[in-house]
Amino acid sequence: MFRKRKLVHIPMKIQKSSEDYLEAMLMMKEKYGFIRSIDIAEHLGVTKPSVSYTTKRLRESGYITMDADSLITLTETGLEIAERIYRRHKLLTEFFIRLGVDEKTAREDACKVEHDLSEETFAAICRHAGNEEKPAE
Repeated sequence: MFRKRKLVHIPMKIQKSSEDYLEAMLMMKEKYGFIRSIDIAEHLGVTKPSVSYTTKRLRESGYITMDADSLITLTETGLEIAERIYRRHKLLTEFFIRLGVDEKTAREDACKVEHDLSEETFAAICRHAGNEEKPAE
């Protein structure tokens, strides 16, 4: 009577705030060599409870792990997302500065658009800026 349906895993689109957290985690790892919640809170200008809530969601989604000392490690998937967003941020900041935007505004604007830009538009910006490197997918 009932047909068995094959279950297909469809990855959920990651939220912008989660991308911001993963990017911040990568930046903390590069800066300090480790990732702590307090450093993320300070970097993003959010409360420690906000970081706790988000890290729990990121852990449940498989983007990070936490050890017994509460140090955070990006999983392979989390690292891929963080690197993609961080790369976009750096390239967009550089592009906006080349257009004559001051550095502070360029960084802030890059943070606003890095999540919403299509791959096509980002690739066009890379080509226009002389960065022929293929954008991360």
